[in-house]
Amino acid sequence: MLRFVDITQVIREFVVTEYLPDTPADELEVDYDLFRNGVINSLDLLRLISWLKDHFGIPVDELDIVPENFRTVANIRDFVASALPASAERTFT
Repeated sequence: MLRFVDITQVIREFVVTEYLPDTPADELEVDYDLFRNGVINSLDLLRLISWLKDHFGIPVDELDIVPENFRTVANIRDFVASALPASAERTFT
């Protein structure tokens, strides 16, 4: 069962591992602008979307991909939560 806080932590860990290796995951604020602060560029965004598709099993090909959905960890979390198949068992806290 995925919880909102679990999704947030998984995304944080991926972002710091891939893009901010010297930053502890807990120090990455959920509202930190990844684009404005130069953490993610357009090529990184493609890699992030591919990871989200593979890791969470979401049908990204069928979704409207807009950069705003990936600007912050919170935006990414909300995107994942809305994109998960309706059949996925979820609880959000």
